[in-house]
Amino acid sequence: MYISVFRKAHFNAAHRLHNPNWSATKNEAIFGLCNNPHYHGHNYELEVKVSGEVDPETGYLIDLKLLSDLIRDHIEAKLDHKNLNLQVEEFQNLNPTAENIAYVIWHILRKKLDEKYDLMVRLYETPRNYVEYEGK
Repeated sequence: MYISVFRKAHFNAAHRLHNPNWSATKNEAIFGLCNNPHYHGHNYELEVKVSGEVDPETGYLIDLKLLSDLIRDHIEAKLDHKNLNLQVEEFQNLNPTAENIAYVIWHILRKKLDEKYDLMVRLYETPRNYVEYEGK
């Protein structure tokens, strides 16, 4: 039986959307308020979807405690209450857009999960704005 399980998580982080190769005028025109040189923050909501075949011996797809621990230890601990531009290595040369944050989260978790699982990350930057990434 192929099935999906979901785990929700939350973190708060600040960022600035900025392309150092552009002028201040172009950055402001493209990124607007998100280009604030003093940064701005979001209360990010994260959904992690793991899909695959249920283990007939346990009845589990994956132990949700294991998934919860992976998210807590490798995502929340890394991103929560951080300035993404200044404190998170992955964003030293990568603009911390919602798209790129989801991409980074997916790659971190993908390395920690067995390849037998399909993985999708959904990241809400606001209640009305979200992105999904599933490795394609």
